[in-house]
Amino acid sequence: MLQKYEKTRETQKKTDFFFSLCTLFCNFADMKVTIYEHAKQLPPLMEGSYFHSPRFMALCEQTEGERPYMAVAIANDGTPIAHLLAVEHKRSGWLPRFMHSHLRIMGEGVYRDNFPNEVSFGKMVEAITNHLRHKVLYIEFSHFSHKMFGYRALRHEGYFPVRWMNIHISLHSRSPQERIQPKFLQHIENAMKRGITTRIVTNEDDFQKAMHLLRHHMQLKPRRYLPKEDFFKKMMQQGECTIMITCFREHVIGCSVTVYSDKDAYLWYSAALRKTYGYLRPHAVTIWQTILLIHQQGYDHIRFVDVGLPFRRSIQRDFILRFGGKEVSGYRWFRLSFRWLNQLASRLWRE
Repeated sequence: MLQKYEKTRETQKKTDFFFSLCTLFCNFADMKVTIYEHAKQLPPLMEGSYFHSPRFMALCEQTEGERPYMAVAIANDGTPIAHLLAVEHKRSGWLPRFMHSHLRIMGEGVYRDNFPNEVSFGKMVEAITNHLRHKVLYIEFSHFSHKMFGYRALRHEGYFPVRWMNIHISLHSRSPQERIQPKFLQHIENAMKRGITTRIVTNEDDFQKAMHLLRHHMQLKPRRYLPKEDFFKKMMQQGECTIMITCFREHVIGCSVTVYSDKDAYLWYSAALRKTYGYLRPHAVTIWQTILLIHQQGYDHIRFVDVGLPFRRSIQRDFILRFGGKEVSGYRWFRLSFRWLNQLASRLWRE
């Protein structure tokens, strides 16, 4: 009798599992993707990455030079199962808008539990590409959770991968003092003994000085994009961003901008007067104090944005690794709107 009961129970489990698979297949077969350009029009969405949240979308919508697009995948029963935020960055210039704008997506988006990511991700990539391929100069995907995520879907839509070395520091297993190179830490401590200090930006005067240094630093970096000042102000008001400045005799010689998402912190921007005050190591002190602050706040990792450029030798990458950073090989995916140029770039970056 007991054996018969166990067989019946096992059969019921298999039937339930088969029914669940059929339900999932039906949902994805009829899944639709809608592109929203205004945060107020969004349906209720799942919690997840800050870079794909309605709050971040509303912030971009209110900032000059930023234009967000939220792709929402909806199942046949009308419930959202995934969403992905793409942000268009527009620079000012005398050329047409098309030549001064690009689209960037950080991360793979947010997904409802028990739904495979690859299928809905492919649908959203297709919708975003069709909607914006003639409106921006190029589209970029970055910061995926693992290297091969979305490979087939992105290839199908004409994107080509560029090898990228992502760098992060784990803060949950060992302290920053245990990870940094001892001699490098000694240099930083010697610089701080000379009177260099670091503090969090809490007033308008410090904020303007930090923005002035960032703007000066970004002038010679054509690929990097710096949003307007209001973007950072509103993000600080939301509690999702911290700006730190490093001073010497009341002169700001270094700054950093950190954004929080889930249990991780992203060092988005950093700048320093390395030539004028090189003997004080302002960049090293700023990064080190930022790492210590993030560790005190209890975040699991600090991730460095746009550090792992695809070159064999990188001064900036080697500099970050001295803090105890870990390299993780990954891809950044690009798609140029000019078909012939995209095909040429695909061949040049062919593995």
